[in-house]
Amino acid sequence: MIIDDLDTPALLVERARLERNLRRMQEKADAGGARLRPHIKTHKSPWIARRQQEVGAEGITVATPGEAEAFFEEGFEDLRVAYAVVGDRKHARLARLTNRGADVSFCVDTEAGIEAAAQFYDGKQRPAHVFLEIDVGHGRCGVPWSRPEQAEGLARQVRDASALRLCGLLTHAGHSYHGPAPQGHDPQGASETPDEALRRVTREERERILSIAERLGEAGLADPARFEVSIGSTPSMTHFPVGDEKAAHEGFSITEVRPGNYVFYDAMQVALGSAALKDCALTALATVTSKRRSEEGTERLYLDAGKKVLTTDRGAAGPGYGTLLYNAAAMRPWPHARIHRLSEEHAWVQVPGGAPFTTGDRVRVVPNHACVAVATQNVLHLMDGEDVVRALPVVARGHARQQA
Repeated sequence: MIIDDLDTPALLVERARLERNLRRMQEKADAGGARLRPHIKTHKSPWIARRQQEVGAEGITVATPGEAEAFFEEGFEDLRVAYAVVGDRKHARLARLTNRGADVSFCVDTEAGIEAAAQFYDGKQRPAHVFLEIDVGHGRCGVPWSRPEQAEGLARQVRDASALRLCGLLTHAGHSYHGPAPQGHDPQGASETPDEALRRVTREERERILSIAERLGEAGLADPARFEVSIGSTPSMTHFPVGDEKAAHEGFSITEVRPGNYVFYDAMQVALGSAALKDCALTALATVTSKRRSEEGTERLYLDAGKKVLTTDRGAAGPGYGTLLYNAAAMRPWPHARIHRLSEEHAWVQVPGGAPFTTGDRVRVVPNHACVAVATQNVLHLMDGEDVVRALPVVARGHARQQA
């Protein structure tokens, strides 16, 4: 097959860019002396996950029991659920995987969550492997890094529960997606640059979680020789490692990194400064279904890729809903064209002056958020230039999975 054989809308993955992204991130992890455990929620593709392991990754990170089940069926047995798992139904699904030979671990971050997990796994064949989630600045889930006494109390609760085993600490530096702070640390109150923001968050992620590990070590709740410290977000990996990651931090160091988006990157990563447009391996192929000119002379194109493909996520990417490419081979953006609105099946493209494309033409768009775009599709198309190399099924698109 070639690209002209594909119907639209479709998601395309450029093999050369994908392979380059995989190797670069593996090199970063290796340089920091950390294992790379990639988050597969970005691609949901067993084929890409295997390529990650062939390049050097160890184990996978998932967000849901459904993802864990789907990838276990594809032969992946080392599964870390980077999410605070709550509820007997979810625990039962993970326990079934453990009984079938999987090495499963998950997060906890509250007294109630720990107590419920301890009750569920009481009497099971082996203790459940848990990670205490730490919030290093994102403000979502996890014990705030500024409350070390709370982290110590929860770690003690896990230790005292015979059905649980505390394996380490885990965090997600989600504030790396916030971009530059309004005012940086400059004495004149100057704003941060995107690169300064990434460097700051990378330092915060590392130092804040290691400070909690030290606290637990001093309390006799963590042994540096066996205790895991897991971090990970694609933007905060931009400047990893920070200094000498192998140097002991009172015996503790970063042992694992869990980025996910790096396999594809997207318009949001480009805006944050963690990637260049030429690094983006995922694009959406769409057809111009209609063309209109306003009385003011502005042209408007309508594409057959709306919310169900490009998603409404914007974040740091700015006011538009994706980057329209003028030259896809060179990853050259179309100046001044903006996808300013989405309906379910349409993208509305506003173009000052005249547009070089017309009805029936096919165009390429770099999505703002690759992870969500992939989750809307059943298949990705691996490309080598104009050639379709293979179809990559997208698995575990929802939280639920039919049990065998």
